[in-house]
Amino acid sequence: MVLGSFFFATMAVGVKVASASFNTFELVFYRGVVSVLFIALVLRARGTPLKTPIPMMHAWRSVVGVLSMGSWFYAIAHLPLATAMTLNYMSGVWVAAFIVGGAMLYGRSERQGPLMATVLAGFAGVVMMLRPTIEQNQLFAGLIGLLSGLGAALAYMQVTALGKAGEPEGRTVFYFSLGSTVCGLAGIAWTGMSSWSSVSWQAIAWLVPIGILASLGQWCMTRAYSCGSTLLVANLQYSGIVFGAFYSLLLLGDSIPLIGWAGMALIVVSGLAATVLRTRILPDTPAEVH
Repeated sequence: MVLGSFFFATMAVGVKVASASFNTFELVFYRGVVSVLFIALVLRARGTPLKTPIPMMHAWRSVVGVLSMGSWFYAIAHLPLATAMTLNYMSGVWVAAFIVGGAMLYGRSERQGPLMATVLAGFAGVVMMLRPTIEQNQLFAGLIGLLSGLGAALAYMQVTALGKAGEPEGRTVFYFSLGSTVCGLAGIAWTGMSSWSSVSWQAIAWLVPIGILASLGQWCMTRAYSCGSTLLVANLQYSGIVFGAFYSLLLLGDSIPLIGWAGMALIVVSGLAATVLRTRILPDTPAEVH
């Protein structure tokens, strides 16, 4: 899990660099193409067939996942890397919010007090990080980053459904990558493609590593959840925020005020607490696939 989080954080550095030359749809497309080729080779080596009996479930999972990933890439491009990483990892708090909402809907909210407290604490952390005022020029990107976490939470549920339907993890990753390619290409047809004459060599150099790092992160995460303790692995997933903060400060020169760090810490703590509490209710919740 720690290795997978490292791969995802490193991928995010590549997205940050490449976003100076490519728009979000282009990054989603290139990430998808590379991952499709990489995962297809892995599945062929393992003898796993690509044909699936539930194509519509994969289609819905791809739509939700691509929206989440595209929002995350946009947030990475316009926010400090550590901030964008933390907002995306709000997915654990969103899952807790869904549980609380469902309990209230069915009149069982009296047992959800601790979980509700983690949700409120998580959103308090978001307010501390984004400081939503009129002068805050990064507020829109922050809201998009928050939506990426919401989309990741929805993807949790769809990945859970695919697993219960008996779909191999590699096939799920393949069709998500294929969906990323198709959606990214559709977006490029709408927004246009960047002129390669104005693209920096650093951005070009990151295109293939972004897809490979994403694929490696997915496989590590899937392996961790398949063989390890769900609760332990879910908590170790937050190491991605530590890696993101390290990259943000030392490599990208981002600046985060003290209140932003405090908000980040509050989100991590609330996410850990929400994971412990929700594991009692949803013990088989899988990891998100970026």
